[in-house]
Amino acid sequence: MHDIKLVILDMAGTTVQDNREVEECFYQAAARTGLKADRQRINAMHGVPKRIVIETFWKEAIGEDHPDFSANVEQTFAVFREMLEEHYRTQPVVPTEGALALFVWLKARGIKIALNTGFYREVVNIILNRLGWDKGLDEHYIGHRNSVIDLSLTPTETGGKGRPGPDLVLRSMEIFGITDPKQVAKVGDTPSDLLEGKAAGIGLNLAVVNGSHTREELEIYENDGLLNNVGELRNYLDTGLELVLEEEE
Repeated sequence: MHDIKLVILDMAGTTVQDNREVEECFYQAAARTGLKADRQRINAMHGVPKRIVIETFWKEAIGEDHPDFSANVEQTFAVFREMLEEHYRTQPVVPTEGALALFVWLKARGIKIALNTGFYREVVNIILNRLGWDKGLDEHYIGHRNSVIDLSLTPTETGGKGRPGPDLVLRSMEIFGITDPKQVAKVGDTPSDLLEGKAAGIGLNLAVVNGSHTREELEIYENDGLLNNVGELRNYLDTGLELVLEEEE
């Protein structure tokens, strides 16, 4: 039985369509700044805070003690930010299949909706605004009864800490006063999403296979189910919600 009170959803590839645009921006930023990073490796680290990915690649390339390490990280990150923000400002930003219907369904049942991501705050704000999902969010990116979502959280608000660690999940729980991680469900589209959910010990740790990774790439990681799209989350929650309601009556 699932007594889920909070659903945490990834953005790019899970609730926001991503046709490898993020990977392409990263690849081009790396190429322009002299950082060697193949596309397969970039995709494997999808979902991890982007600055950490850049730091990881530069450590492997020249070592953290190299005198140019910090400057190279800053340069690559700056170019990546510029390209990514320009993309989301100028290109179509579209919800994934089933995302909007899921938001409505969760809201109607009083289940909190949190979006988390490996993106930094500035680009997330662009995406939320383009989609209209920032409606009703306060200065701390917390919503209310009539907002589209209840929370937007990025590594910017957790001191740069994110996937595959549990920090974003634990901070979301804290904001809503949830102390039992078994009352939390998470859906993402990457191995780092599944590792994040496992690290936090959540009740339902799921992934979609229509995002950045295939079913074959995701099934080797511990999970509670692989979904064709995020809308299928309702199938996992329906039975549990009915049982909870019956017990309360």
